[in-house]
Amino acid sequence: MEQRSFNRLGRTVGAVGLGAWQLGADWGTVSEDDAMAVLAAAVDAGVTFLDTADVYGDGRSEQLIGRFLRTRPDAGLTVATKMGRRVEQRPEAYTLANFRQWTDRSRANLGMDTLDLVQLHCPPTAVFSSDEVFDGLDTLVAEKAIAGYGVSVETCDQALTAIARPGVASVQIILNAVRHKPLERVLPAAAAAGVGIIARVPLASGLLSGRYDEHTEFPADDHRNYNRQGAAFDVGETFSGVDFDRGLAAVRRLAPLVDADRTMAQFALRWVLDQAGVTVVIPGARDADQARRNAAAAALSPLTDEQLAAVRETYDELIRPQVHDRW
Repeated sequence: MEQRSFNRLGRTVGAVGLGAWQLGADWGTVSEDDAMAVLAAAVDAGVTFLDTADVYGDGRSEQLIGRFLRTRPDAGLTVATKMGRRVEQRPEAYTLANFRQWTDRSRANLGMDTLDLVQLHCPPTAVFSSDEVFDGLDTLVAEKAIAGYGVSVETCDQALTAIARPGVASVQIILNAVRHKPLERVLPAAAAAGVGIIARVPLASGLLSGRYDEHTEFPADDHRNYNRQGAAFDVGETFSGVDFDRGLAAVRRLAPLVDADRTMAQFALRWVLDQAGVTVVIPGARDADQARRNAAAAALSPLTDEQLAAVRETYDELIRPQVHDRW
């Protein structure tokens, strides 16, 4: 698989990683056996970057990854986790004492003495401007609790504030064929600063897989059911904030562009990989076959200029008026 660098972290990873939210919760039930099969299939297909969080299944995702790591001690994996969503979202909760507590819990879950990468998990906007917060993260690096740190953000303005911090190694942001705003300023700024970009929600919660229609029903414990209006967390995390029917219209418009050698999901992943400045894209997978197909997108040829233009036009005409100014 193509390798790309986190310059400030001093690590190289495969261009397609694995997002592990679904191994914890909020995507319907994923059994432990299926979770381990997903991890094995992804790594066997060349994935070397795993992204999780301490709140995914209240630590279940981290624990499953920790079990897997013990079976593959020489796989050369980079594991990124996140912290900060276990408490009420107030800036004053982001203290060094809490950071130590949260990272110690993740270290135990993952079975790691030093965490590869810890990201602030979409914290309140004020956190990004706090010197005390980033001094605390620097302390964790000095104490060797973590090797490096980054931020996961909801908005482009948050990303730009974080990129200006000299210690930030990565920014995780929603980027996909129906979320283009990061292309304007965030990706160029990150590239100039040597900050890695982790592209999350690349399939818009599965919308860009082309497998859904107006009759699709999601389980009650799936955020694509209960968070469509932002009842549980930022609505931008569910279908990238796009109205489901509007999103289906965009997918149907894009479907004829998909070459015979790839699926709709692989087309969408390849679009993300083709954007200058992206370090790694982190699609999720609920079964081993899906994990293998996602990883295979890295080996596909880039989209043509005509395909890229069609994606841009579809976004501009159908999606931009609804989402562009929100995040």
